[in-house]
Amino acid sequence: MADIVCVGAHPDDVEIGMGGVAATMARQGASVLIVDLTDKEPTPFGTHERRMVEATAAASTLGCRRVTLGLANRRLADGPEARQALAEVLRAERPGIVFAPYPEDAHPDHEAAARIAEAARFYAKLTKSDMAGEPHYPARLYRYMAVHLRLVREPSFLVDVSDVLPLKLEALRPYESRFSDNPANASLIEHVERTARHWGDIARVFAAEPFFCAEPPVVASVSDLV
Repeated sequence: MADIVCVGAHPDDVEIGMGGVAATMARQGASVLIVDLTDKEPTPFGTHERRMVEATAAASTLGCRRVTLGLANRRLADGPEARQALAEVLRAERPGIVFAPYPEDAHPDHEAAARIAEAARFYAKLTKSDMAGEPHYPARLYRYMAVHLRLVREPSFLVDVSDVLPLKLEALRPYESRFSDNPANASLIEHVERTARHWGDIARVFAAEPFFCAEPPVVASVSDLV
């Protein structure tokens, strides 16, 4: 079972948006599962087989497990079938925390993934259902940002990922079909590093990742706030 489930529309979304936190939690002993809703194919330089090899290597670098649900790339849509597919994962894994994409983006798949994750969290708790597994409701849902738009949004909280920033970037390097082989995306890893450094400047640390939530996060003590 997983302590944390990180949902992405495509392989590499989780690594871009929250690879640092995923690596940190895995280092701390948490079981972290990455769930890719699609395989992101077709793409100009990829194949399904190549994408799976890249995604497996990336997850291994972060210390996470990974599954791909096989929903339709480019046609990803919120609906009962997609909700149930993800909800059954949540019922099987029984995480306390779900991470999902930020809901505002230029990429329709990312926006759909955000809606699917939120709905699947609700679906997972349903009784009198034909879904596999026992009902389960993850206590918290947080959103990470891996968007095509250059958005400026105030996060609900920032997480210091200074120690694991090199690991986050290393986890992106296996995606050669996405980055190094595609001239349009050749500088994206550098952009990810600059973005982490930007959030780090705001947090007064070397590097950080932003997170967003509808429900306010809770801490046991004010001293837990850095």
